[in-house]
Amino acid sequence: MNRHSLRRPGRSRQSHRTLRRPVRIAGRAALAMTAVAALLSVDVPDASAAPGPGTTLVAAPGGVADRVGTLFAGGTDGGHFCTASVVHSADRDVIATAAHCLGDVDATVFVPGYRDGATPYGVWRLTGAEAAPAWTEAEDPDADVAFATVAPLDGRRIEDVVGGFPVAPDQPADAVVTVLGYPSSRESPLSCTNETSLWSPAQRRIECPDLSGGTSGSPWLVDGALAGVLGGHEGGGTDPDVSYSAVLGLAARELLLRADGRSSEGSPCRKGEP
Repeated sequence: MNRHSLRRPGRSRQSHRTLRRPVRIAGRAALAMTAVAALLSVDVPDASAAPGPGTTLVAAPGGVADRVGTLFAGGTDGGHFCTASVVHSADRDVIATAAHCLGDVDATVFVPGYRDGATPYGVWRLTGAEAAPAWTEAEDPDADVAFATVAPLDGRRIEDVVGGFPVAPDQPADAVVTVLGYPSSRESPLSCTNETSLWSPAQRRIECPDLSGGTSGSPWLVDGALAGVLGGHEGGGTDPDVSYSAVLGLAARELLLRADGRSSEGSPCRKGEP
């Protein structure tokens, strides 16, 4: 497998959320006035006024949100086109995203905690990536997940700088998920929490408004662990108010182990998960 290009050449990005698409007007008032509860803290006047399920909000900086960042082609001069997040690994250098985001691994950089043009934790160069043969050979949407490695920066590993999410596959169909992602039209991340459902045995679905182009690869978090990435069916969905993720299972676990350069012994997946 070519670890340096996970998209087949010639395929248009127009079907994927790597394209820029305007954030819809609906929900802008909520973005300005409320904040995400539970997993993320948000700067609002009345913290007791927790938003309802399926409300999209601006994620506050720091903590969990800083493990999530943007993907850029070459450097930060151009626009960011996808979202990725740091996951726990033995070598402490692995990020997760959608496979369709990694058209040219060698030319891609990751910026955790990106906000308003600032790169508080630096710009990290991707060094390789792992995706399933079902994706690299046929772009099967049920395999639209990838784990990539990043080079050390100033002698430090990325997980030592911002931490990493454990990976927890095989979640129930109705799992409550928090999605964190960067629309290409925005310079700060959005967050939304809602109950999910199975669109198919291999695809999970969530209703969250305003997750438009650029949110591909966004982590789907269950109790602080990675349970999916935005992508899969229709490249994550053509309606910014409804998103999809390939269901993570054994294949995703093996991809992470390959990216981490380890055998199946000592899996970096969360303890207690199959």
